[in-house]
Amino acid sequence: MPIQHAPGLPTRKQILDFIQQSAEPAGKREIARAFGLKGHEKIQLKALLKDMADEGLINGKRTAYHRMGGVPRVTVLRVVTIDDGEAIAVPDTWQPDDATPPPRIRLVEKGRGSALKQGDRVLARTEEVGTGWRAFPMKKIAAREEQVLGVVEIDMAGKGWLAPVDKRIRHSMPIADLGGAEKGELVLAEPAGRSPRSGVKVTQVLGEPLAPRAFSLIAIHKHGIPNVFSQETLDEAERAAKLPLSVDDREDLRHLPIVAIDPSDARDHDDAIWAEPDGEGGFRALVAIADVSFYVRPGGEIDREARKRGNSVYFPDRVVPMLPEVLSADVCSLRSGEDRAAMACHMRIDAHGRVTEWRFTRALVRIAEVIAYEEAQRRIDEASAPDGAPHAGVAIEVLQNLWAAWRALAAARDARDPLELELPERRVVLDEKGRIAEIAVRERLDAHRVVEDFMIAANVAAAKALEAKVAPVVYRIHEPPSREKLVALRDYLATFDRKLALGQVITPGLFNRMLKDVADESEKALVMEAVLRSQTQAYYGPRNAGHFGLALGSYAHFTSPIRRYADLLVHRALVDGYRLEQPAPKTDLPKGSGLAERDREDLGRISDAISKAERRAMEAERETIDRYLAAWLSSRVGETFPTRITGVQKFGFFATIVGLGGDGLVPVSTLGDERFHYDERAHVLMGEQSGTRYASGDRLPLRLAEANPLTGSLKFELVEGGSRIEPRGKPLPMSKRGAHTVGKRGRPSNIRHQGKRKR
Repeated sequence: MPIQHAPGLPTRKQILDFIQQSAEPAGKREIARAFGLKGHEKIQLKALLKDMADEGLINGKRTAYHRMGGVPRVTVLRVVTIDDGEAIAVPDTWQPDDATPPPRIRLVEKGRGSALKQGDRVLARTEEVGTGWRAFPMKKIAAREEQVLGVVEIDMAGKGWLAPVDKRIRHSMPIADLGGAEKGELVLAEPAGRSPRSGVKVTQVLGEPLAPRAFSLIAIHKHGIPNVFSQETLDEAERAAKLPLSVDDREDLRHLPIVAIDPSDARDHDDAIWAEPDGEGGFRALVAIADVSFYVRPGGEIDREARKRGNSVYFPDRVVPMLPEVLSADVCSLRSGEDRAAMACHMRIDAHGRVTEWRFTRALVRIAEVIAYEEAQRRIDEASAPDGAPHAGVAIEVLQNLWAAWRALAAARDARDPLELELPERRVVLDEKGRIAEIAVRERLDAHRVVEDFMIAANVAAAKALEAKVAPVVYRIHEPPSREKLVALRDYLATFDRKLALGQVITPGLFNRMLKDVADESEKALVMEAVLRSQTQAYYGPRNAGHFGLALGSYAHFTSPIRRYADLLVHRALVDGYRLEQPAPKTDLPKGSGLAERDREDLGRISDAISKAERRAMEAERETIDRYLAAWLSSRVGETFPTRITGVQKFGFFATIVGLGGDGLVPVSTLGDERFHYDERAHVLMGEQSGTRYASGDRLPLRLAEANPLTGSLKFELVEGGSRIEPRGKPLPMSKRGAHTVGKRGRPSNIRHQGKRKR
């Protein structure tokens, strides 16, 4: 029921009361309607509202006013950050030159964790609570009203258009206000009005879209990844970096020849390993991890920023670190020859590779050497040769002991039979100027497996150690495939004449045996991709559901606290569980280094938040690689490449370049004049007259027709005269079920139609 008021020009107090009590945004029109103002009274109201704004009683726009320092009951809010999984917003109409800063409002959403992201706008009902504000979202503002990242284009008439970099947005948008941007520049824009016809206005010019470092910048802005540290955070990091290390409070392990084996281009080194025979057929082993919890205390500025970021994000040209560089790349990083604070996981490995004992200490370490994977592998290989010669650096026995301990761990791993999927990882190599020098598939070495199995052993030890202490655990959880996905996998495998019985217990070993039975390499790649699609996504949580892929009952992330907040939480729990708290530093930094009380009481909230941050980072990294690949290929448009079909739809099929990657579309409209039937279950397109089949897994040469570096998209076309198809496995007749017929234009006719770093 609308609020009733006596007619006539309202007083200042009446206007303030109405704004505060209104159930909708209160602008000049709503105030005039509420007080029954007409004609000249509306002109008087406009002057009165201007006076009230000048007097500091109200602020906002004429379409939505609010009390100075207050917030309307119903208003549009803009999310400015995500804190512990909660969205924090400010009024969208608050002006930058207002005398008071906008209030920070906590958005209360249904369910656990925030479904909103930075930059989202919502219509919300607000209320003042104590000295703060909270709001209850009513609806999310349509996507068209959010910021768009794109490139400025100027047509023949001189009119500006925005070409979005998001491949899902297929049409350019008219630019109403260039905001100083010029043709070809990468910009951020937002709607210029309520109607799509109003176009967009440029809010920020980001520069040359194809310049070095631009592709990662696109991903950072598109996904709202926090990439600038506040001065308060940087200042606190400088103070934390000066914390003294005392051997009196730590186990002194500087005498051990501990080595860090990492990628040659690693920006930080948060793990190092050591092992030696125990004289009983087994090994004593050590995994030393950077003691980030010593420097990043709960409740401080660094901790607040790290929680918001959730993890570091790695691009070919830069890293967006979780921690300021003075910590991530310097004081916390395990550099060779320098004393460093570490959390040490001591393990006893028996002759069968089982970890039978573990304990955790805070230690002082001095890394003997940081070695690249390739270099460590070369030393081992050459030492194994008959004429092997010694190398500079750590004694070869140090590496040989690691390899011997790994062979025991590998035997235990084989007995567990975890999921083994050979998934190639693309690597972008840049030159000194940031230009693409090479794109290749990263080689998989035993050195990678050595480090990975040591890390897995330490992660299991951390989870079980905390369970034994009845302490909170942030588990790394990978649940078994859902029945729906298994049914889809069964139906797909049937097109290969292969069976998957759903009545049996589904284990990783079942998938491994299935893959070993596939002799044809192209078919094997297809089955492997199908098995991967059937898997659930791993996440973080406080309730243990095991790790299906690794065939482990208890698993936590402990080994990368420089770049993952989940690991930092595990370290803090270990500090509490093993009573490793040290004397409080004589600084203004927060005192404790164990779990904060809010985390101890509810790990679910922060676990949800860092799981979402991880998915955001993975998307951004993958899209950036796609953009680099498209840029690499843009100079080779018109060339023919060997490809493999990775997916078939009624509108065409997707193919990837063999040995390089990058999916591109072949539209059905380019396949010729005949109609094509689409078999949804078998993932096959078949020509009505010719019988030509295009099926997932087929290999054929295709011409690169388009390569768009801004969106990362590719488009292929058939070579003139058609392409010779190498079918995957045994050709199958078209199934009558679920078949579509697709015409030349793609319209239906009237016939119905994971390594060390990723675990």
